[in-house]
Amino acid sequence: MSVKHTLTTCPYCGTGCNFFLQVVDGRVVDVVPCKTDETSRGGLCIKGYNAHAFVNHPDRLLHPMVREANQLTKATWDDALRRISSELNRIASEHGKDSIMILASAKCTNEENYLFQKLARAAIGTNNVDHCARLCHASTVAGLLQSFGSGAMTNTIPEFEDADCVLVTGSNTLEAHPLIGARILQAGDKGAKILVVDPRDTPLSRVATLTLRQESGTDVAWINGMINVIISEGMLDKEFIDTRTTGFEELKEIVKKYTPEKVEEITGIPKEDLVAAAKIYASGERAMIAYAMGITQHSNGTDLVRTLANLAMVTGNVGKESTGVNPLRGQCNVQGACDAGALPNLYPGYQSVEDAETKTMFEKAWGTKLSDKKGMTLTAAFNKALTGDVKAMLIFGENPMMSDPDIGHVEEAISKLEFMAVVDIFPTETAKLADVVLPAACYAEKDGTFTATDRAIRAVRKAVDPPGDARADWKIACDLGKMLGGAGFEFDTPGQVMAEMSAVAPIYGGIDYERIEKEMVRWPCPSKDHPGTKVLHADSFKIGRGVFAPIRHTPPAEETSEEFPFILTTGRNLFHFHTGTMTRRSAKLQREAAGPYVEINEKDARDLGIADDSSVKVSSRRGSITLSARVTPWIRPGTIFIPFHYAEAAANRLTNNALDPVAQIPEFKVCAANVQKG
Repeated sequence: MSVKHTLTTCPYCGTGCNFFLQVVDGRVVDVVPCKTDETSRGGLCIKGYNAHAFVNHPDRLLHPMVREANQLTKATWDDALRRISSELNRIASEHGKDSIMILASAKCTNEENYLFQKLARAAIGTNNVDHCARLCHASTVAGLLQSFGSGAMTNTIPEFEDADCVLVTGSNTLEAHPLIGARILQAGDKGAKILVVDPRDTPLSRVATLTLRQESGTDVAWINGMINVIISEGMLDKEFIDTRTTGFEELKEIVKKYTPEKVEEITGIPKEDLVAAAKIYASGERAMIAYAMGITQHSNGTDLVRTLANLAMVTGNVGKESTGVNPLRGQCNVQGACDAGALPNLYPGYQSVEDAETKTMFEKAWGTKLSDKKGMTLTAAFNKALTGDVKAMLIFGENPMMSDPDIGHVEEAISKLEFMAVVDIFPTETAKLADVVLPAACYAEKDGTFTATDRAIRAVRKAVDPPGDARADWKIACDLGKMLGGAGFEFDTPGQVMAEMSAVAPIYGGIDYERIEKEMVRWPCPSKDHPGTKVLHADSFKIGRGVFAPIRHTPPAEETSEEFPFILTTGRNLFHFHTGTMTRRSAKLQREAAGPYVEINEKDARDLGIADDSSVKVSSRRGSITLSARVTPWIRPGTIFIPFHYAEAAANRLTNNALDPVAQIPEFKVCAANVQKG
């Protein structure tokens, strides 16, 4: 019997935990924690402990498939790749290069995402490349770029332990990011004050110093209200404001209107609780803000991120250890996919495609002319497919038939495409509609890197060979790049890809494989002798001074009515990840959370005659699903919650595709709904 252990990085949330994959006779059989890992410290969450379970699942895609006579049939790699390249070339010739959309993936490596965006820009000739950050943290990138000049977590995961105040909002941290949640609990054990603002009572809120339960869609109001209290009580950091920021007087004028009484009227938060929370946060010498998609997934998500930046700056809680504004990224490489340029407006390293000097630099590096036209977002692409402006999509590792809002709208858009190809590890709901499906290697079957939510570049190492004829995504991207006539796709290893990426993206300038095997490095790291950066904005902001944004509260895009009296919000649970493609193929995780459910407050359930575990029908203006009721006191009356992991009752069949005007992120977190006995 042959046994080996390969150190790699978890494929689930963006925490970036390292562990060993145990391989017996060429098969991955178990996960073993890494006791020396700075992030996980020898522990894992329930998903991490089961990250081996899907690798050998019988549903794995093993061979390329091509649609013939409306049926997907087995094909050779040559035939499948030729079909993709010929269709994309035809569509580019007939309808223009901008009629093609490439979707990159936050579940693929940095190197692969670099190649996906290069495939779009250098081989096809369009900036139409995007990925699921558009659906989770696009508003983080947009908002923090505007406020601070850098769209990433300002501090690091270990620093949570040493904060004396942690404000958590829009994040069910102990379930979605359990090891980060554990650090917050340890801070509490050391005496830190923990503040939680969420319409649901979560495991963290039950042990918090103070919990505020706001009505969904009212976050600008309570954040402005906290700033109002801080200014009124004289608890602001005047020196920081005077020397390191701009726009404070405009902000001060706006927040005057958000008195505790006014905020209670808008949000339902008792005024005395708001005042107490503001004083706790402002009195902390080291106060950290942590947030996730409960903040970003709104039609005003960019504004919400900027108001959190306002709150941090007004108290001087930026640029020091255990402070800052810290978005908790939801997928293993959503940070890295953004870094690598899988965005329609930014080259690798957050360099604008509309900047002439930057464009010239990339043209020299890649040896081809590039478009200076900002590309199309993921959300816009499906709308443009309906109008006939987008004719083809090439999708790597994404499942928009589960992950995007208003699935009926997505399905109709896909039906209008002339061609769609999908590269994935399982036959997803989206892959089943494709014209060509290519089998990909999973994280255990390839080398590369992920970038964690705190900007740490983490190694992904091959433990076993891919099953059947499956190939790593980076090899597929290189093959397609060459077939489409693009130059610069002659890579033999992912390390060569990283070397090119570090040469064109200054924030990765000091990154190479030899280095990350030896040490934890966080970007920006501009050179080989640079130590990397733990705390952003320590001496100055990238844009010089931090920019206060005077933001007013506006209601969500869709409000309740007599027909749809509930507010539906969506999210994750402890046992499953994203669209369930991997975790729902783990027997242990399925046993713990086997099927779909809707959380409803016990008073609302009593009024409707709904019993716990009974069948109910939940409807919105876009559709209906049937699932089990979970009656609980842990959710605000008038609000219901559905996890979006379950294809048989997909929450996103109900959600609203209203978009944030800046980030183009959908409003997953608020839509009007109705609940009826099944």
